[in-house]
Amino acid sequence: MYKESDLQPGERLDDLLTHQLSIIQSREVFSFSMDAVLLARFAGVPMRGTILDLCTGNGVVPLLLTTRSQAMIDAVEIQPRLADMARRSVAMNGLQERIRIYEADLRDYHKQSGYGKYDAITVNPPYLPANSGDKNVNEHYAMARHEINGSLEEIVAACAKLIRTGGRVSMVHRPSRFVEIVELMRRYKLEPKRVRFVHPRVEAEANMVLIESVRDAKPDVKLLAPLIVYSEEKQYNKEIMDIYYGGQASLSEGM
Repeated sequence: MYKESDLQPGERLDDLLTHQLSIIQSREVFSFSMDAVLLARFAGVPMRGTILDLCTGNGVVPLLLTTRSQAMIDAVEIQPRLADMARRSVAMNGLQERIRIYEADLRDYHKQSGYGKYDAITVNPPYLPANSGDKNVNEHYAMARHEINGSLEEIVAACAKLIRTGGRVSMVHRPSRFVEIVELMRRYKLEPKRVRFVHPRVEAEANMVLIESVRDAKPDVKLLAPLIVYSEEKQYNKEIMDIYYGGQASLSEGM
């Protein structure tokens, strides 16, 4: 049983609100947010086989994916401290036989895993180009938010090397880069198949986009109904509550 005394300085233990899962977090190294949870519920994943999560951070997406699939899950994180937190969270939840955490550069990971190994890939990449805006003085935050360890094109290219023909690649990102994402995915033979925009409120523009592509597929994209986070009463909408508390298996409608 994991105890508070087992945590490193600055760490805390948070409840993932589903299937009695917990996760180790720290304000010092960037905690996960809603985009990771939405990605884990949106992604098309097989019940068996092998899944890969890139830019895994502290491992929240792999942990949540275990509630939807019996597949083996590999996860890649370049930051040693985050990779260590992810490994300890996996062990704390007794999921060492299901999830393997690799401290690696996703741009080179195919050299150790092999090409076309995975049935599905999830990725919650940094949203900002390396040269955009002011980088946070905290190196962990800077790497989580800016493409310091791989551009968007390099991340898409890595997915293309790692996914099998017919496999699915799911990403969460900012709508401002939607056109760029689609262009890059198609350039690397990842055909967009499902897209869902996330809006904080009904009247607000989208602030997240979920996109799933299939390797070597024919063009045929579905634009799913928008996901609205808050109601007029400024409370989470029912779908968001279901996502967080496990009442809904996934956001993969239309599959």
